[in-house]
Amino acid sequence: MAYFDDMRKRVEVLRHKDEIIILAIETSCDETSAAVVKNGRTVLSNMISSQIELHRRYGGVVPEIASRKHVEMISPIIDEALEEAGMGFEQLDCIAVTFGPGLVGALLVGMSIAKALAYALRLPLVGVDHIEGHISANYIAHPELEPPFLCLVVSGGHTHLVWVKDYGEYSLIGQTRDDAAGEAYDKVARALGLNYPGGPAIDSIAKHGNAEAVQFPRAYMEEDNFDFSFSGLKTAVLNYLNSLKQRNESYNVADIAASFQQAVVDVLVTKTIKAAQKIGVTRIAMAGGVAANSSLRECMKQKAQECGFELYYPSPVLCTDNAAMIACAAYYSLMKGKIHDLSLTVEPSFSNIVSSRTQCG
Repeated sequence: MAYFDDMRKRVEVLRHKDEIIILAIETSCDETSAAVVKNGRTVLSNMISSQIELHRRYGGVVPEIASRKHVEMISPIIDEALEEAGMGFEQLDCIAVTFGPGLVGALLVGMSIAKALAYALRLPLVGVDHIEGHISANYIAHPELEPPFLCLVVSGGHTHLVWVKDYGEYSLIGQTRDDAAGEAYDKVARALGLNYPGGPAIDSIAKHGNAEAVQFPRAYMEEDNFDFSFSGLKTAVLNYLNSLKQRNESYNVADIAASFQQAVVDVLVTKTIKAAQKIGVTRIAMAGGVAANSSLRECMKQKAQECGFELYYPSPVLCTDNAAMIACAAYYSLMKGKIHDLSLTVEPSFSNIVSSRTQCG
């Protein structure tokens, strides 16, 4: 309690500083990342250690292996982030960390070291929702961007439409009812014999295929409903491949990849545009790993221009899991006086944003 009382006093001082330096830690899945960010939007360092090659042989992330790798890499990554930024621990003003959602073992690694640093250095601790972090990546990529706007958060674990009303103020407009888009990409890629992660693999080979070769289903569900469902599409692709194999017929991998991807993109773009029109925003943003998909970017850009929306999305490195986006989100929490005490725990299956559901129909 003494620590938290001291930190609340410190935050009141920090909120009047011209420069606030935040060290952020992100270990929600299979990237170990640490970043040093000034005033939420100026990235001084953003170090990322990827585990893709480690998990590729298994066709997906193995939680136990991911956790052990985080333990191995977290201290060196923090040291690299500070060195790249030209900073020492004594120059930091705040420690930020992802509390969830994500893999419980992975999250615990980041949480443990963040708490230790906050306590030892007597610095405020800010826990950040991973989805909020992805949304905040757009603030780094586009310094002119401010709320309100609608954000499509689309990755291996998440597919959400979030109405960003203000910094730290969100309403969930739609979410996946089953598989996230990125999860469907991984499963279809595995069935096609492509490498993990499936998103980049399918995006690459789809450029050489015919997106109209196979008419896979699009799940739009009820009128004015902005939820997503990709399980049926995934099953349709798997059934199609199985039927061809049973008849001993060959198939063009690029055509199937392109047709599957177009089905995903059509749903994501259509629902995003309709939701933006429904709530009356003028700006649309995208975030998350699948937001780096070239077809999604191209189609969303075209449709946004046709409908008069401004479109924003981060650079590919900021679409992946990274600590810079966590620092950005933490900065705006800090500016509102929102900090955490040392009882903060990881929430592998919980998101503050997802819990704030708004009916838009």
